[in-house]
Amino acid sequence: MKLLLASSSPYRRELLSRLQIPFDWQAPDVDEQALAGEKPQQLALRLSTDKTLALAENYDKHLIIGSDQVASCRGKSINKPGNYANAFKQLQTLSGQRVDFYTGLCVYDSVSGQSIADTVITEVVFRQLSDTDIDSYLKCEQPYNCAGSFKSEGLGISLFERISSDDNTAIIGLPLIRLRQMLATFDYHILEHLCCVNS
Repeated sequence: MKLLLASSSPYRRELLSRLQIPFDWQAPDVDEQALAGEKPQQLALRLSTDKTLALAENYDKHLIIGSDQVASCRGKSINKPGNYANAFKQLQTLSGQRVDFYTGLCVYDSVSGQSIADTVITEVVFRQLSDTDIDSYLKCEQPYNCAGSFKSEGLGISLFERISSDDNTAIIGLPLIRLRQMLATFDYHILEHLCCVNS
């Protein structure tokens, strides 16, 4: 079985590349708007599943991987800021606060039509941030396409008081520990498919 990552995200492609297994990727056409009354965790799980289904018809012999992340602070969803001004306001609001990141993950077998889906939760507590801290960080890393206005794999880690998760890759957008478990359920074992092993 071939692997297909249902995503246009360079962060997810980089994460999956860490496993050193062959895969293709394709951006799915999915409406990412929340449904009425839909909670952040429900949204992340639904979108990760929708992304796999959007590509299933055109990739009939693949394990399709879909993932989506929704952040929430005090019951409100946190979006990608898009620019400096929005990011500055967002980090001011998040200063000293706890943010929950819900990373939905789905693996869909396009041969059998079977799928597995789950959500990995990451709890981030921001330290108290001064306006100078925020300005310096944003000018350096410019994380305007990241929910929460930070890149945890980079300098964004300096904004945190603490971070808690069962899978440290979930916060970046693709929980690799949970993904390995899901792939094994479909009899796809990562160490048997390594690109770096000479046959």
